[in-house]
Amino acid sequence: MTSSHGFHPYHLVDMSPWPLTGSISAMMLTTGLIKWFHQYNMNLLLLSFIAILLTMYQWWRDVTREGTFQGLHTSVVVKGLRWGMILFIASEVLFFFSFFWAFFHSSLAPTVEIGMNWPPFGIQPFNPFQIPLLNTTILLSSGATVTWAHHAIMESNHSQAIQSLGLTIILGIYFSLLQAFEYFEAPFTIADSVFGSTFFVATGFHGLHVIIGSSFLLICFFRLYFCHFSSNHHVGFEAAAWYWHFVDVVWLFLYIFIYWWGG
Repeated sequence: MTSSHGFHPYHLVDMSPWPLTGSISAMMLTTGLIKWFHQYNMNLLLLSFIAILLTMYQWWRDVTREGTFQGLHTSVVVKGLRWGMILFIASEVLFFFSFFWAFFHSSLAPTVEIGMNWPPFGIQPFNPFQIPLLNTTILLSSGATVTWAHHAIMESNHSQAIQSLGLTIILGIYFSLLQAFEYFEAPFTIADSVFGSTFFVATGFHGLHVIIGSSFLLICFFRLYFCHFSSNHHVGFEAAAWYWHFVDVVWLFLYIFIYWWGG
């Protein structure tokens, strides 16, 4: 195998400004949030969103060009990308493990400050058989549709792949809208004892991951529409599907332990 850099199967990444602009955009986002919280001024926050979106678009454009048109994603490179995604998901598992640790630490041995009771007195938790159960059904259904899309791609069934992936994205957006409505109607806030803190941090970060996963799948949808994937070369979609299944599994744990058992 060869590449533009010589006779080897590896991809030596060209110099790119996007890691730098991405870092600057992330710093702007953090400081913009602080400015919004303390001064109620969203100018820097909105500017950071624009910078992040531009960086995402151009970075994804370059990666798509490398993998689809320049042939730089050889079998060795694809293997490295898969292992990178596996390690990233493993780090995300540990990320959510810390939230469950905090939740169980507080719920299994409630302290005197919260009345030695879980949920704490005065906290009215959500009914797990209303919106949370609907959201569980939605995410499990989306896991089935993304698997359907994967099989359709492997069988070179372009129309079914488009339909099933589009349905997955719609279900992901529907989940996010329902969670936003749930937050809006919540009878407690993030400031209401450790229950509110652990609930909103755990479910909020999961909601953020759903939005990221929906964006990931949306990019794959456009790439699929333009025939960038083949039955034997679709590592970008595989990474998105793995991430989406991870999001599904985390939600099952959130629903069982925080919504149902913890409430």
